[in-house]
Amino acid sequence: MSISDNKITVPKPVQGTPDATGQLDDLLALMARLRADCPWDKKQTNHSLIPYAIEEAYELGEAVQSDDDEDIKGELGDVLLQVVFHCQMYAEQGRFDMSDVITTLQEKLVRRHPHVFEAETLKDDAAVKVRWDEIKLEEQQAREARGKSKRRLDQIKAGSALMQAQDVQKQASKLGFDWEGIAGAVDKLDEEIAELKHELTDKSTAEVKANVREVEKELGDCMFALVNVARKLNLDAETATLTCVHKFKSRFGYIETQLAAAGKRIEDSDITEMDALWEAAKQHERSS
Repeated sequence: MSISDNKITVPKPVQGTPDATGQLDDLLALMARLRADCPWDKKQTNHSLIPYAIEEAYELGEAVQSDDDEDIKGELGDVLLQVVFHCQMYAEQGRFDMSDVITTLQEKLVRRHPHVFEAETLKDDAAVKVRWDEIKLEEQQAREARGKSKRRLDQIKAGSALMQAQDVQKQASKLGFDWEGIAGAVDKLDEEIAELKHELTDKSTAEVKANVREVEKELGDCMFALVNVARKLNLDAETATLTCVHKFKSRFGYIETQLAAAGKRIEDSDITEMDALWEAAKQHERSS
């Protein structure tokens, strides 16, 4: 794989059943084989993989928090898989390959660490952060010179949808595009919920599915408006949602535990029994 002559190399699929060698080239050949022979891998696109990349990043974070080496190795591998998968597909498209990605990363790391590779001297990590931001600004100016103009909300960092929604709203608020108080945000939430209900009310499942993209838009509007309410209350939408997720998992775990104590599997229960145990879980929370 060569950058100097701008040659893009599409890895050749490995033959037979490969050994785990720990070598990058062998991993690329394995990925090429999956793209050639696995029905699921063959139908993926760079866009279809986006949710998996986000999911794997979160799972890596959880693994690091657990401090379990086997889990961490597994999740780091899953993150690496996303990189390898994307590189394979972009190479197939004749756009770039893994060598290009690695070279770009190497150049960036050297460029952003002049205090390591050049004569610059920075006394502490705070100074490093300031210099890092200066270099990123220089890089952005270079992008603009290539026609990649920067707009006010382009500074929003990648993250979960809730995080980005909240950051977008914060930046818009700084520019004066915001409700004066929480009442306006709540009214907007009511408006968006009403529009979602309109898309769902008195319609069959088939009708809803036929118009699923419009429903998706209205649902997104509701969630965006709800994030705005959280922001107005100085609450973090991501944290609030995670709190709900953990609460749900805890209550559902209570249901499973109680059913197991009665010698039953959750698959053998029904909604009435599970709903009663759900209410018992809420009572258990209040008493504990």
